Amino acid sequence: MYIETAVFDLLLPGDAQSLKQKRSYLRPIIAMLKKFEVSVAEVGFHDLHGRAQIGVAVVAPDPAQARSVVDTCENQVAGRPEIELLSVKRRLYSDDD
Repeated sequence: MYIETAVFDLLLPGDAQSLKQKRSYLRPIIAMLKKFEVSVAEVGFHDLHGRAQIGVAVVAPDPAQARSVVDTCENQVAGRPEIELLSVKRRLYSDDD
């Protein structure tokens, strides 16, 4: 069993000046990522309106499949025109860890 995690550091548009506006950008991204059967949540920068961190985790029987799913998630987030993907931190775990 393999688990791949990723944390996406996002820069939101300048009009995200309230928690409500921030959520209006994050909600569709999180919903889109859930379609790939991953666990996803906002995991950081809760106190900043213009920044967000979204964490994604997937469990797979082999590392290539786990990487493929997270690659797809990363590409989908990077392709969103309304936000800027600043960085991605990824890690692969196995049942030997």
